[in-house]
Amino acid sequence: MSLPAGVFNRAYAQDMAIVRTGTQWVWLALLLALLVVFPQVANEYLVGVAILMGIWIVSALGLNILLGYCGQISVAQSAFMAVGGYTAAILETKLGLPFWLALPGGALSAGLVGLAFGIPSLRIKGLYLALVTLAAQIVIMWVILRWRDMTGGPFGIHTPAPELGPLVFDQPRTFYYVVLFMVALATYIASCLVRSRVGRAFMAIRDNDLSAEALGIDVFRYKLLAFFLGCAFAGAAGGLYVHHVGIADVEQFTMWQSVWLLGMVLIGGMGTLSGTIFGVIFVKGLEEGTYNLQGWLASVAPAFAQGAGVGLPAMLFGVIVVGFLIFEPRGLAHRWQAIKGYYRIWPFAYQEKS
Repeated sequence: MSLPAGVFNRAYAQDMAIVRTGTQWVWLALLLALLVVFPQVANEYLVGVAILMGIWIVSALGLNILLGYCGQISVAQSAFMAVGGYTAAILETKLGLPFWLALPGGALSAGLVGLAFGIPSLRIKGLYLALVTLAAQIVIMWVILRWRDMTGGPFGIHTPAPELGPLVFDQPRTFYYVVLFMVALATYIASCLVRSRVGRAFMAIRDNDLSAEALGIDVFRYKLLAFFLGCAFAGAAGGLYVHHVGIADVEQFTMWQSVWLLGMVLIGGMGTLSGTIFGVIFVKGLEEGTYNLQGWLASVAPAFAQGAGVGLPAMLFGVIVVGFLIFEPRGLAHRWQAIKGYYRIWPFAYQEKS
């Protein structure tokens, strides 16, 4: 990453730092301050949308580690969210564990289940691996529906509100801070991971697994690790989701949600953490905007709203994904880097091309 004039690194630790300059620290502090005060100034609808964005960011970060950094495709991220959500609900309701222990337990269980479906990645890749993960979506949903004594089957499991001493996070404005903390923690863990030796091994496997193996990288081990981490992030997101809605229900974790998560990563930019955040905000904002547009169409043209307008979110989502794949295949993150590069050398843009 290029740095402003006069800023240079004297040690490897400085080069690997996430926040490098004083200006970046100022912007980070302003962003955190804005996020902290947001639920106090926004209405409940916007707070609810922000909570959902945060939950999808946690899950999409795991998918980007798996797909964007290690090159292993998955179309079952929603199913692993279900594993984490149901496990957290079971640990709380049947074993009496607090939310702060049940949530890591859900993430761990989702990671372990992800290991089982990651084993075929040693021999297959691409479309065939996608079919394996598609089978995971179907198998996991089938197990949840049939294991009624543990999961409640089609009736689900009602989850209690998280508590921390005298604090009870039973309202969107309070639960928002739980999600904000988890998003910050997940982003920090992912940032440290991709900058580490493990992250470099992931990228080597993504670029060419045969060359990575020739360099001495244990390809199978790192692929399994990628599946474990990607699914663990999904499990944590699933635990947050079931506590946000108050119930673990199989209908919440559909294959369509896995497709949306995949689209978020593609639109934001594979192999970039900032792109994951941009992709979630963009796609979730598009989804909410089209739902509001549907409501307006229902009042103006009821026939259209009940006919072709029903599939408006899906149609726009498909068109935008195709558009990004054609015109901006590196996603919103690349456009953001181009904007920053232009700003860094302005007004002498002729000295460097983005």
